Amino acid sequence: MPIDQKAVRLHIAGHVQGVSFRVWTQREARRLGLRGWVRNERDGSVTALISGPDEAVASMLEAFWQGPPGADVRSVVPEPADATGVPAGFDITG
Repeated sequence: MPIDQKAVRLHIAGHVQGVSFRVWTQREARRLGLRGWVRNERDGSVTALISGPDEAVASMLEAFWQGPPGADVRSVVPEPADATGVPAGFDITG
């Protein structure tokens, strides 16, 4: 992975299911040129893996706090991740 690239795994909690959060995440990530995936979790949260240029990752981290209309994001917990195996595009999984 180039030096100006990073990968982050995130756990997003609050009212984030049933508001098209995954579709919104995919659209925003593609707009920013990020790779990765997003999925719903059984506990009502969302998990995402994003990878790309530092600035794009930082922009997406900020955007997660807003989310799509109808979302009520209570927490966004990022942790460094390994970019090995990150898809070429941005997928909705799970």
